[in-house]
Amino acid sequence: MEGRVILRDYVKKPVCPFCGLDIDRPAEPAAGTVEMPVGECRCGAVYAYDATGHNLGAAFLNALVFACRLDWERAWDMLPGEDYGEEIVHNYDRQYHLIIPGAFFEGRKIGGALYFIKLKGEGGRSPRSREATGCHTDYLGKNNPSPVVREKKRISKGELETLVRDYQVESLLEAARHDRKILWGLGRLLCAGDESLRLRAAEMIGAASAVIAREDPGRVAEFLKSLINSLADTGSSGRGTPDAIGAIISHSTENYAGYLPYLIRLLKDEAMRSGALRALERVAAIRPDLLRPWSGHFVQCLAAADPETRGLAAMITGRLGAVEAENPLEQLLEDRSAFGVYKDGRVCPQTVGQVARAALERIRAGRGGQ
Repeated sequence: MEGRVILRDYVKKPVCPFCGLDIDRPAEPAAGTVEMPVGECRCGAVYAYDATGHNLGAAFLNALVFACRLDWERAWDMLPGEDYGEEIVHNYDRQYHLIIPGAFFEGRKIGGALYFIKLKGEGGRSPRSREATGCHTDYLGKNNPSPVVREKKRISKGELETLVRDYQVESLLEAARHDRKILWGLGRLLCAGDESLRLRAAEMIGAASAVIAREDPGRVAEFLKSLINSLADTGSSGRGTPDAIGAIISHSTENYAGYLPYLIRLLKDEAMRSGALRALERVAAIRPDLLRPWSGHFVQCLAAADPETRGLAAMITGRLGAVEAENPLEQLLEDRSAFGVYKDGRVCPQTVGQVARAALERIRAGRGGQ
């Protein structure tokens, strides 16, 4: 009996963080809807279940899309804080439908998480009746309410893609002054199959974020966090995501330099390394001092098998004036392997040897040619 008292005090029933009501166990979604188990509270909040607690980016997207009645376009247009609230409940055990504060229960490690989303205003999920339980697809029918009408005319998806594809930076920045959701629209293009389009979108995200951050740095921070969260699940992250993170930081280092360690961590991921190096090269061009504590990481990349990794690492070490990179750079002077360097909307071919030579010259000029 005593053991049961201790157990009752130790574990907790999961409740909605928005209203405090008990919630049901997340249910498997219907085919063709979302990917993770989901549920909904009587107050209208919805939640997605992440079994490991390490795929919160995917859980966020599943919950948001489920809240938006599977309307992906509308979900991408949503802004945190303005259109929805979000909360995360950690240490959730789906087997017993309990919160385990100590993260261990009956010899098992409990790492699950529930990602909650609650839309503001109309147009989302209606609060369900008290008799309804579990995951209900009746809210996903065809008779959905019309989306909330905004007073200000926003740039359309097609217009936005045209501005990026045609590299109309000034026109895009003018649009960003009137439409602060433009970052989320640009974010969709980070998944484009066209590399030039992805890189232009990333560059324009950085430029637009600088405009928006002058009046609302918190909104840019929320977008930046959403990009970082998406990297936790490669299935929901666009290939241009690291480039966009670097562009935001480089345009507003005074606000967002604290996010640099996230890019540094990506250097250990072979699939993300080149994107992370491109992003970090942007930062190095503006504030090399911010990256000098990690110069050893870039020197190691000079010996990588991938030409793009070697070339980008050479560019960064040159900008940092990293004298410890001189010998490795000298070994690359005859390296004729080609890779693409993005600048001003275009990807131009360079050889590793060319950028290594330029880096050496920069380093030696920085120390007086010694």
